[in-house]
Amino acid sequence: MISIDTAKQENEFSSFRDPSGLVFEHDGLVYRKIYPVYMNQYRHLMSSGLYDALITARLLVPHETVNQENLNELLILPEQVPFISYPYEWCFEQYQDAALTTLRIQLLAMQFGMALKDASAYNIQFINGHAVLIDTLSFEMYKEGPWVAYGQFCRHFFAPLMLMLHVDQRMGKLMQEYIDGIPLDLADRLLRGKGGFAAWQHIHIHAMAVTRYGQAGGKAGEPPRLTLSKAMLVAMIESLIRSVQSLKPKKQITEWGDYYSATNYTDNSAQQKEALVGRYLDRTAPVSLVWDFGANDGRYSRCAIGQGAYAVAFDIDPVAVSRNYFAARKSGEKMLPLLLDLTCPSPAIGFANRERKTIAQRKRPDVVLMLAVVHHLAISNNLPLEMLAAWLSSLCKYLIIEFVPKSDSQVGLLLKTRIDIFPDYHEKGFELAFSKYFQLCKKTLIPQSERTLYLFKAT
Repeated sequence: MISIDTAKQENEFSSFRDPSGLVFEHDGLVYRKIYPVYMNQYRHLMSSGLYDALITARLLVPHETVNQENLNELLILPEQVPFISYPYEWCFEQYQDAALTTLRIQLLAMQFGMALKDASAYNIQFINGHAVLIDTLSFEMYKEGPWVAYGQFCRHFFAPLMLMLHVDQRMGKLMQEYIDGIPLDLADRLLRGKGGFAAWQHIHIHAMAVTRYGQAGGKAGEPPRLTLSKAMLVAMIESLIRSVQSLKPKKQITEWGDYYSATNYTDNSAQQKEALVGRYLDRTAPVSLVWDFGANDGRYSRCAIGQGAYAVAFDIDPVAVSRNYFAARKSGEKMLPLLLDLTCPSPAIGFANRERKTIAQRKRPDVVLMLAVVHHLAISNNLPLEMLAAWLSSLCKYLIIEFVPKSDSQVGLLLKTRIDIFPDYHEKGFELAFSKYFQLCKKTLIPQSERTLYLFKAT
């Protein structure tokens, strides 16, 4: 029997939206409390065979029931998610997989007399390259009629996917602005007729209906009375699955998508750098979580994975993140590729700016990797080295960072298009800025290059 010390219990703020239960953290573990009002639905989920079917299909995080002193509530301990991500940090393919997971869950739930009562993109997370539902309380008993979560699915999944495909992959960032999904009338105007019949049906016509009757029902207390048989709903979900599966982004050429084919590293130098990163990581052991800023295809993130750590591989380039995600999904490795602009990281948003957290508020890493990035931040974005050092020291215990001098050809390219206003951008200036927040553990000149790899420990 477990006794939860409420003084140590940290409630998940966004749980206020769920009347069925509460998510909280206690002693480093995330629990879910189930209130009596949801007990009948939970029992059906567990006894009907739906839970087992979802676990077998790898669509839902498994959990174990925890005995506790309060018998009026049920406490479950779900499989822990290594790092929480948000839809505006996903590449197109991650978004597509998250949408398909949601639709397949709805289809399977109907076979067992249940349905998803919500279709929030925030309920989907990625564990070892696989999209899964983390909200065990998302189910309700099936009632014949329209799918109650259809509108939310269109706002959270279908509209973002259509906009990312037919307008620009960066359209996924709109989810950061609209926490309950992209308004369908806005998506319709941005698409301007693109997307074919599926977009016409699930966005254009849907947006017109919402405008006419309102989000929550109808006009003047007279909501439209719609009937939809179970067979018709199954057909609609299957059609949505086919539509989402058919979405194929055009091949894009981006600045960082093929970075390593244009780098000035020789093959031998790249191998030496990889080995050096591995040795530095050895000195930081034990490590459970590593963030790799500017990860590109994740090759250095995998150095951390090889030593037992979970790696979150951040990059600003959607093509690079997609390639990394494909590799992680195929291998099932402990890797989470995510989109992130280091000059404007994901903010805290939602009610009271507390429903969605910054990356630092979610879970801090033991080690941060920042390789071949600092010159872009300092020179392309005018970010002072001392400000960068201060921020990094607030995130991690250890930092493995690469300094690229002005004599490097890549820095030369950056300075070709602007005046050099960076008198302190040199090795001594770099070390001085970082010494205010870190203790230098090791520095090594990367063979056959002018670059230096540093290992710092936050003070």
